[in-house]
Amino acid sequence: MKEIFDDQKKISYQLEIEAAVALSQSEIGMIPKSAAQNIAQMAKSGKITVKRVKQLEAKSDHDTAALVEALSETCKASARPWIHYGLTSNDLVDTSNSLQMRDAIRIIEPKIARMAMILSEMAKKYKNVPAVGRTHGQHASIISFGLKFANSALEMSKHIERIEEIKKRILICKTLGVVGTGSLMGAKALEVQKRVAKKLGLFPADVTTQVVPRERYAEYVFSVALIGSTLEKLAVEIRNLQRTEIGEVAEPFRKGQMGSSAVPVKRNPVKSERVTSLSKLLRSQLSVAFENIPLWHERDLSNSANERFILPTTSILLDEMIEAMTKILKELYVNEERIRNNLEFTMGQIFAEFVLEALIKKGVPRFEAYRDIQRVAFAASESRIDFRDAVKSDNAISSHLTEEEIDKIFVPENHLGASEQIIGNVYNIVKKSCSRFS
Repeated sequence: MKEIFDDQKKISYQLEIEAAVALSQSEIGMIPKSAAQNIAQMAKSGKITVKRVKQLEAKSDHDTAALVEALSETCKASARPWIHYGLTSNDLVDTSNSLQMRDAIRIIEPKIARMAMILSEMAKKYKNVPAVGRTHGQHASIISFGLKFANSALEMSKHIERIEEIKKRILICKTLGVVGTGSLMGAKALEVQKRVAKKLGLFPADVTTQVVPRERYAEYVFSVALIGSTLEKLAVEIRNLQRTEIGEVAEPFRKGQMGSSAVPVKRNPVKSERVTSLSKLLRSQLSVAFENIPLWHERDLSNSANERFILPTTSILLDEMIEAMTKILKELYVNEERIRNNLEFTMGQIFAEFVLEALIKKGVPRFEAYRDIQRVAFAASESRIDFRDAVKSDNAISSHLTEEEIDKIFVPENHLGASEQIIGNVYNIVKKSCSRFS
């Protein structure tokens, strides 16, 4: 991922664009074929180095002009007038940005698909494991432990859909010159751009100023940040489930690893915390991308310097986060005994929803049943009495339910609902959306 944004690689992208433009122009008779062939040959020769471009830039104080001059030095005299013909700096800058985003996506998408499959496999593995479902940080009701993984698995596959959808908007080829009219190439400007876009695997711009509209870049950064937020959501869940009081999962902890410099027994969720930390930095880039949208007239340079940071930074950060989270998930320790024990933490009160349901089905008005269950539950908590025993002892409830019916309510496996079907559906969706990356 870093290599995509390396200085030499950026020059290679821009030279690739110069070659594609020259060849496209020659195909429709705009410039001599011999000139185009020489420009393309020299652009792909590897002779134009960062060192030489930097030397020329030190004199001109213009990076694109330096690149064009470096290319000119290697070309025949007869080809030099046709180098960069009809183009402006941002034709190279914006189109090379698109090539960088294209290649970044090619790295990111398969990794997202891989993680989606890992998560969906984990969802299947734990689909029949009842666990505490928590809302507001409190025990709420019973959930399939596999459903936790299914939720994230589906979102990762949806991120693939989102990326596919934005490609046609963000991977833009722009060769329309100084203010977006294609003035020097005239009526053939759009044909040149169409041909260049095809050669580069991009989409031709429909309309631009001197620059591609920065809404396109903001959408890329937003999409990357959105994926990062899903990874953070997963990291936060792992961190919380690894809390000493909960202890349902734990990050891999290798031999010799130290959790704390002071406390020898600690196993801190540092990898998930790293993902959370990087997600904050990743999201911060989005505000800059939005600030770049309202430029002056046909363009100014207030976006230029920061885009050299936000595009590589967001791409590299996300790649690192995906790598880190994939490693966590592949070796995540799931403590099924602790999951089972946590179901009993409230001494049966997690089954309150199902007691309410049973009373309603017996014809008891909802709020009458609700108040009775609440009264019994609160009293049981104060007295440290098992909720099932309290239910059986309370006449207002037990007069409607047999002891056998009450016992059946307090079996956690009876309350997984449609979890198995939901997880199966998610698995099939993820498998289908990720199949082309396998």
